[in-house]
Amino acid sequence: MSISLVAGLGNPGREYEQTRHNLGWVVLDAFVRKHGLAWKQAPQFEAAVARWDYAPGRTRWLVKPLTFMNESGQAVGALARFYKIAPEAIAALYDDLTIDLGLVKVTVTGSAGGHNGVASLLEHLGDGFVRYRIGIGPKQPPQMELTDFVLGKFTPEQHSHLTQKLDTHMQGLDLLLTRGAEVAMNQLNRRDAK
Repeated sequence: MSISLVAGLGNPGREYEQTRHNLGWVVLDAFVRKHGLAWKQAPQFEAAVARWDYAPGRTRWLVKPLTFMNESGQAVGALARFYKIAPEAIAALYDDLTIDLGLVKVTVTGSAGGHNGVASLLEHLGDGFVRYRIGIGPKQPPQMELTDFVLGKFTPEQHSHLTQKLDTHMQGLDLLLTRGAEVAMNQLNRRDAK
């Protein structure tokens, strides 16, 4: 089943702009720009939405929930119900602490793994949506509170590394959208050779 809805997870508000937890937004914003699309406010869904007519008679919805991370599922669920989009046709982009910075992993099942945005998606959509997990790990220093880490900003070195990886992340998303989850998993889930 092809992806009809792509949700980037993050928190609204200036204070969260360059935080690790907003990496899903960063990648989706760049993807929207790359494809010449524009965000429109959709208050009925509590989201910013970009419509992408990518082929004759084929529309894909890109969405940034404007709820806080922990309520991401409300916005995505409302949009999915309105457009009658099944969980299997939804992809969620979000930061993942268990994956090294700069790497991506695509999965289609699993728990929330402690990620409140994903827990909210599971609550409002059920399982079966595609997860495009973008690495922000490992947590440094290890004793740092999880909340402080994910809501913290990237170091200048990390920011530079991610800027270099942004095209790769967008290509990975393109691969997922054009070739499907199976192909994306086979190609993207390999670890980069050190």
